[in-house]
Amino acid sequence: MNHNTPRPAPLASRIGVTGRTERLASAEQLRAQGVPAAEVAAHCGPGGWQQLLPGVFLLQPGPPTSEDRLRAALLYARRTGAVPTQGPEPMITGLAALTLHRFSSAPPLTALDRIDVLVPRTRRLRSTGWVRIVRAPESPEPVELTGLPVAPVARALADAVSGLSDAETVRRLLTEAVRGGHCEPATVVRELSRARLLTRPHVVDAVDALLVEGRALSEERLYEMVREFGLPDPLWNVDLRLPGGPHLGGVDAYWPDQAVAVELDTRAPRQDDDALWSEYTRKREHLERLGITVVHLTPRKLREARDQQATVVRTALMASPDRQPAAYVVVLPR
Repeated sequence: MNHNTPRPAPLASRIGVTGRTERLASAEQLRAQGVPAAEVAAHCGPGGWQQLLPGVFLLQPGPPTSEDRLRAALLYARRTGAVPTQGPEPMITGLAALTLHRFSSAPPLTALDRIDVLVPRTRRLRSTGWVRIVRAPESPEPVELTGLPVAPVARALADAVSGLSDAETVRRLLTEAVRGGHCEPATVVRELSRARLLTRPHVVDAVDALLVEGRALSEERLYEMVREFGLPDPLWNVDLRLPGGPHLGGVDAYWPDQAVAVELDTRAPRQDDDALWSEYTRKREHLERLGITVVHLTPRKLREARDQQATVVRTALMASPDRQPAAYVVVLPR
């Protein structure tokens, strides 16, 4: 038996200062605490330390846990040679991030054979082993989950979708993002567009389903707002026309006695967004020239500030006697 071979020691006894046994360390951390490369190599072996990724060591025997793998991926992405002195820190993204956001349609961490880490475009890093490096021109502000920096849902979705070819999986993830209240459809589509994923047919199909889901949810919130805050019942989902004249456009709710209309903005940002916005603006201006007040509500406002939006609608209804009478319009079911 060779008594000169160093025995593995927990990191807390060598470099730990937190009062708990650390499981992971980078080569830079070990070197900074006076553990030379030769000693690290001597510790690595059966029953000792393990190199999980280049320059990243598990200082315990036994298989790494899911948390070990997540923290090892971040340690790898933070390596001194790859990290500028300033700039956003790496964060978990993709399917692993969605799992941390508690998506039921995302696989458990133990089932993931790859962990995505989002880093600024300027980082000198390569994907390695089970870590895929994802670069972004602008990193979002991370969310802290289980003590780890994690990409917000919309960005994590885009990074997850970029590596998925199964249409049903993509549809489930996108639908859960909206149905679960994580983010609005427009935010999801904006990230997918930014990631140049809207040219993939299975992603476009999933987005179409997402927009239908998002509009249905927004309409339900609008119904709930009217009931909850005791607003007069409007005519729902109607088209407006001038008598014998042109079609003025559809609105989601209309109070004919007060000439007040509510329109939900559930547009998704796409290449033709400017044209859609111009069309919406022309319709709104036309209605307002006819004396019809148009209240513009977004899905996010309905979700996060329903009481304020109810006040906006109520104020518009109460102000109708003070306005010039509106032109007569024909109201048709949409």
